[in-house]
Amino acid sequence: MLKKISTDKAPAAIGPYSQGIVAGDFLFASGQIPINPATGEIEGEGIEAQAELVMKNIGGLLEAAGTDYSQVVKTSCFLADMGDFAAFNGVYAKYFTEKPARSCVAVKTLPKNVLCEVEVIAYLGK
Repeated sequence: MLKKISTDKAPAAIGPYSQGIVAGDFLFASGQIPINPATGEIEGEGIEAQAELVMKNIGGLLEAAGTDYSQVVKTSCFLADMGDFAAFNGVYAKYFTEKPARSCVAVKTLPKNVLCEVEVIAYLGK
């Protein structure tokens, strides 16, 4: 049985998808971009500011699913510019201290021309 995750601590979906889906013992969270959930607006001028907001949005989804960053088993990170890799990693490392498996790629364009997007898979089992 699938359970949709919905929270006001992360941006509302801007398309035909859910913020997250719990399937069995796993949360599959949709990619998060630097949208302020309260205003629906993109925030942050540089990669660090945008990455901070992305991580906070992920935290909101994890909390809504009853878990936290320590239970994330896989992340997929998308950067608009691989030149931002080191700065992005600096922010990422503050949140993902358990060092989950990860993919990180540069893409041509991200939604709303943001600098980064991150999606996560978290284990919910005990």
